[in-house]
Amino acid sequence: MKKVTVTIDSKTLEVDAKLTILEAAKLAHINIPHLCYHPDQAVKANCRLCVVDVKGSRKLTPACSTVVRDGMVVETTTKRVYDMQKGVLELILANHDQDCLKCPRNGICELQELCKRFQISKSNLEDAVDDALPIDDSNPSIVRNSAKCVKCNRCVEACQKVQEANVLTYSHRSIHYNIAPAYEAPLKDTLCVFCGQCSAVCPVGAIVEKDDTQKVWDALHDPKKHMVVQVAPAVRVALGDAFHLPKGSIVTGKMVAALKRLGFDGVFDTNFTADLTIMEEGSELIDRVQNGGVLPMITSCSPGWINYIEGKHESKLAHLSTCKSPQQMFGALSKSYYAEIMDRKPEEIYTVSVMPCTAKKYECQRPEMVTNGVQEVDAVLTSRELARMIESAGIDFAALEEEPFDEPFGIGSGAGAIFGATGGVMEAALRTAYELLTGKPLGDINLTAVRGLEGIKEASVMVGELEVRVAVAHGLSNAEIIMRQIEEGNCPYHFIEVMACPGGCIGGGGQPIKSTMEVKGQRLDAIYQIDKSSVIRKSHKNPDVIALYDKFLGKPLGHKSHELLHTHYQGKAKQYHFDSLRENTSAKESAQK
Repeated sequence: MKKVTVTIDSKTLEVDAKLTILEAAKLAHINIPHLCYHPDQAVKANCRLCVVDVKGSRKLTPACSTVVRDGMVVETTTKRVYDMQKGVLELILANHDQDCLKCPRNGICELQELCKRFQISKSNLEDAVDDALPIDDSNPSIVRNSAKCVKCNRCVEACQKVQEANVLTYSHRSIHYNIAPAYEAPLKDTLCVFCGQCSAVCPVGAIVEKDDTQKVWDALHDPKKHMVVQVAPAVRVALGDAFHLPKGSIVTGKMVAALKRLGFDGVFDTNFTADLTIMEEGSELIDRVQNGGVLPMITSCSPGWINYIEGKHESKLAHLSTCKSPQQMFGALSKSYYAEIMDRKPEEIYTVSVMPCTAKKYECQRPEMVTNGVQEVDAVLTSRELARMIESAGIDFAALEEEPFDEPFGIGSGAGAIFGATGGVMEAALRTAYELLTGKPLGDINLTAVRGLEGIKEASVMVGELEVRVAVAHGLSNAEIIMRQIEEGNCPYHFIEVMACPGGCIGGGGQPIKSTMEVKGQRLDAIYQIDKSSVIRKSHKNPDVIALYDKFLGKPLGHKSHELLHTHYQGKAKQYHFDSLRENTSAKESAQK
């Protein structure tokens, strides 16, 4: 790689010639202010907060889009740079809803951090024309407040390029410029998959998860409710971020202790039902291969992915595994098996999920997700919401002593843990499918070919005399590539894992803010460390899962398990009343004129 010498604020550096000024400055520990820039996205250069003085240039230069050159001299703190940056911030604040105390992003807001840096408490400008749309809280997962939008366009890139959902887009011009779905429709009337990747990259509180913390607090304070909570594998390697622990810290025991302090009667591990999912899904794959079922079979654990295929590829729904997600399997068991052994009515059990995912909030409210006449999962909290509840309770998270999960859903295998990483479901399923089909122990259980953050990974595994070809995709734009292969009839795979979010659940839309690909890599390493250190690394070796089948379910794919643990999905492509939407938009524009 060609090197160049640059000087930034009197610091001389030798850096790669392809770096931008912003990237080079970071190497020198110089933090140039920025808002629209995101390390995982394309350069936009539209906020102009990152401008710097380059010697020899009459104009200020955007650091995020300007590549370094040999001999370049850069100053980041001159008066005209400072005045420009402060002026841009005041313009943004003049049209920004500043209810910071009520905002979920209070304290972790990039705009707030910048205002603190420039000692701005309010704009000196008169309020600009407020053309904000009404707050959109029409769906169970995501809230959009355009009055807080800073027009950085990060959410549009996440929606269009990373996820290919193409729900969010640009509308109007000049002071009326906005970001919204087509014809400014509410998200519930679009094919939004509720993955939350827009909220994960939003620098402010313009897009956030729907906050269910008060709903859970109310339930915890209700003496008539028996409160149980399950925690997904990806939460335990991300929650520590919210409490300033090193990225990728494994905080399982502290997390369990915190949940018990909050007042839950039972704290359980979603890894248990991840193992249960493998028992059912592995058996389903074998059944399809042996009996001429629909192939390739595609995993059904990711609700964002389910929403996507329902909306955009409903003719291919037969390829989905009929297994419910681990979250919903746990919910079904909590309102059946657990209710029985606790001698309680299903409606007395209040089941909470802590998930890395905003789409799980939508999933738990689906009409299919009902057992014994009651909703299987009553509330879903994201990792961010749990962190807020822990802080609200005054718990010193870092100082907590570790505690174990409770029984009967407290044991999870290493295979269940790797569900949190892209490729993990595939690897866990093959560990079990191989041994169920051949009756022989698998030599090397580490299927490294499907690990890592590459967008699409593939492998070929010999299961006895059968060659099983598999693929893994994470991020819906990568899933779309494989779906096109299926549509065209040239897909070579037997089994496909799809996770809606980049990195899988470790990169879910409800994880702590600033979950960059670098951070996801650290979480990925932690997930595999959990697997490596587990006593049990295969789902079918989990003694509590074996006991559950013996006592209650019978056998994988049996009548009871089909009743509780399997479902079918329906296409949901909608015909929108675009003429009416156009008329409403035209009327609004006329009123503005």
